[in-house]
Amino acid sequence: MSYLVLARKYRPQTFEQVVGQTHITQTLKNAISSNRVAHAILFCGPRGTGKTTIARLLAKAMNCKEGQTPLPCNTCRSCKEITAGSAADVFEIDGASNNSVDQIRELRENIKYMPQHNRYKIYIIDEVHMLSLAAFNALLKTLEEPPAHILFFFATTEPHKIPITILSRCQRHDLKRIELSSISNHMKSICEKEQITITDETLGLIAREASGCMRDALSLLDQIISSTSGPIELNHVLSLLDVVDRKVLFEISNAILQNNIPDFLDILHQIYCHGHDLRKFYSEFLEHFRNLLILKMGKGMSGIVNVPTHELKEMQEMVKTVSETFLSQLLEQLFKEEAAIKYSSQPWLAFELAGIKMLQIKPSLPIDTLIQKLDTLRNEFSEPEKTTENGPGHSNFHEDKASDSFKHNSDANDEIENGQDKEASERPFEVSAEFTLDNQDDLWQSLQNEICKTNPSLAAPQV
Repeated sequence: MSYLVLARKYRPQTFEQVVGQTHITQTLKNAISSNRVAHAILFCGPRGTGKTTIARLLAKAMNCKEGQTPLPCNTCRSCKEITAGSAADVFEIDGASNNSVDQIRELRENIKYMPQHNRYKIYIIDEVHMLSLAAFNALLKTLEEPPAHILFFFATTEPHKIPITILSRCQRHDLKRIELSSISNHMKSICEKEQITITDETLGLIAREASGCMRDALSLLDQIISSTSGPIELNHVLSLLDVVDRKVLFEISNAILQNNIPDFLDILHQIYCHGHDLRKFYSEFLEHFRNLLILKMGKGMSGIVNVPTHELKEMQEMVKTVSETFLSQLLEQLFKEEAAIKYSSQPWLAFELAGIKMLQIKPSLPIDTLIQKLDTLRNEFSEPEKTTENGPGHSNFHEDKASDSFKHNSDANDEIENGQDKEASERPFEVSAEFTLDNQDDLWQSLQNEICKTNPSLAAPQV
């Protein structure tokens, strides 16, 4: 017998074995138990997430000898035939190669006949969006009112290509991408059964390359197992999959955050010399800074950062001393340069230029801090007048000092206007009026106007 790949050998045989799709399996189990299974069900979602597998499990549950049950026995004739793909009453149809209206007419003729030895005759149509418009139209009436012994289970990766008239006649279930940790744990259990020695870090790398697809992850694991006869080492997997080590990603990110141009250029040069795909690495680099920004925004945001726990802790340490505004500036610059790297004939030089532009970005002062400093300055000039022991009418020492300071500033401005003091012309703006409680608002407005002239970036309207 030919070798059976891991994705087929360890295909789930019960709803409980399906990884990462509890929201769908639980719904179907409840529907089976309460006898509320729809006659037409559509499974949507990314490739390799379990659409056809769940459709087969539902077919088993509906035709099991033990009766309509959410836990099929997998020992009766019907369950075994569905597992082997040879069931006489369960038809798996490829929508891409059976997409004509004539084939749908043939299907309509066949559904008139009762099942041979099962409770239901079930049609599983994979990639149903590949059917032609005429084929969909021919299926409408049958799909809306099928015979009592007929069930339709559809699977597709592109539900937007299915006519709305078909969607409205189906009960839709959307599968999601499987989390990295769930893929890693599933592969770990398979490696234990296959007696394969592999580290958790290596499994995490494989899971990340799968992009939420269990079938892709198991296919990569199959390839890696075949490429070595002993324990699977991380460096071997990095070389086989042409992947940059995650440690390198953290090192080059630290170089950016610490404004270390030599380290950044040296690390990028090593990546280029090893022959890695710089466009792919740039995508990982972009995602990494996105994750750093999300982690900086709050502790509760870690749930949407799909990285292993040890990397999550390291990333939290990285952003402790970095402002959220600075990270946002870096991420924005990365997005601006993405197209240049993607379409450049020399992505290495484009990557270097993007990194240098990032290193030239200086952390900006948060607007909240700037407003707070301006408010503090205003409060210092608006202290209430206090009376002294000599009686009312005598100003406080601080007010006298401020008044003297403004008089001095006024004299300095006169010198600038008369051309007597050239060095004074380069001094910052100075208020040329005597400060009193009566004219404090006018002086403050004058100060604001002058600052806005010399620093236009501060001229934003106050909220």
